[in-house]
Formats: sequence, structure tokens, C-alpha cells
Amino acid sequence: MLNSLFNTILTEEGFTGTEFAVVTLTSIICGFIIACAYSIKNKCSKSFSITLVLLPSIVELVIILVNGNIGAGVAVAGAFSLVRFRSAPGRGQEITSVFLAMAVGLATGMGYIGVAILITVVISLLNLILNISGFGGLEDKHRLLKIMVPENLDYEGKFEDLFDKYLTVYSYEEVKTSNMGSLYKLTLDVVLKSGVSTKAFLDELRTRNGNLDISLGRKVDSLDSL
Repeated sequence: MLNSLFNTILTEEGFTGTEFAVVTLTSIICGFIIACAYSIKNKCSKSFSITLVLLPSIVELVIILVNGNIGAGVAVAGAFSLVRFRSAPGRGQEITSVFLAMAVGLATGMGYIGVAILITVVISLLNLILNISGFGGLEDKHRLLKIMVPENLDYEGKFEDLFDKYLTVYSYEEVKTSNMGSLYKLTLDVVLKSGVSTKAFLDELRTRNGNLDISLGRKVDSLDSL
């Protein structure tokens, strides 16, 4: 009984209308599950959600039409490779979801309905569990601190005592001039100590930089893209 889930419903001679309807419907359902699992704990645009829903059925149609033709398969592989160069770089989970949708389309296109459903459910649940549990999210504690200082202020050693008081980790990421050289913009990667007051920290910084602009925000991790 279990082994029958891993058998294909298509034959080498071709496919019937019923078989085509079954694999297409399975592709759409699996795509919908993938899109829902991704959007639960991730920022997801309407366009990307629709893409995840429709991509498995599109790949499935291509695989069915190729149907063992080596020449057509090479041409299709070349066409798919163009998608990478027509797309903007994406986050790791976005690319993973796209590959999962394509793998499901490949499975349904070859008639492996059980494999497609199994891999969709298992990978989507695993993705959801890892997101909810916060797996690999230790770097979320890092913040980006930006401090504007006047050009006549010697900023080296000016803020270190406050950093030691409120921060567990800090490092200078960038120092650049602004406003035609009349200001310096300091950018630091910081980790706040547990339980400290962000307002108190910023208030003390303001007394040192002449009450110029200070911002403390979430750091954008470029390593999240592939």
C-alpha cells in the first residue's frame, strides 16, 4: 500500500485527460500549500505568493510536454536558466521555496503524485517549525547604530564609555563625511545589553554629539541572500 504512493500514474505512451487533470490539480494544491507555509512567518508580496502557487503546475506542464525528448529537455533547461538572469537577487528562503515549487512540479509532471504531496507537506512543515522556533535567529539581536557628529568633535574615544555601559558588543562598520564635510556619520554594529533602556542610551548619546541625529534600527543582513 505504501509503495503505491511512489509509483507514477503516467505511462511512456502518453497520458489521458483524467491523468492530466489529476497531476495539474495536485500541482496547484501543492503550490498553494507552499505559498501558505512561506507567508506565515515571512514577508511575502502578492506577486510572490501567486508565483509559488502557479509555478508547480507550469513546471509540470513543461515536463509532460517534453516526455522523454532529450532535445526538448535541453532547450527547456536553457530557457529555465534565463529566469535567473531576469530576476532580482532573492533571500535564502525565497529561493528555497522557488526550488521546492519546481521540484514539486517536476514530480507531478512525471506522475509521482505521492512523492509530490509528501515532499510538499514535509518540507513546508519543517520550514514552518524552523521559522516559529526561531532557528538560526541569534543574529536578530544585532542593531545598526548611526550617530551624526560635528566635524570639530573628536569622536574617537568620545562614546566608548557609553558603549561599555549599554552594549555587549559594538564595532565600527563605517565612518563617512556628510553635509559637505561639516558632519561625520558613524555607523556601528551593536548588541544592546539585556534590560537596558533604549531611550536612556540615546539620551546620553545626544549629550555627547551636540543633539544631532541618532538612529538605532534593525540590521539588514546581506548574508540572507544567495
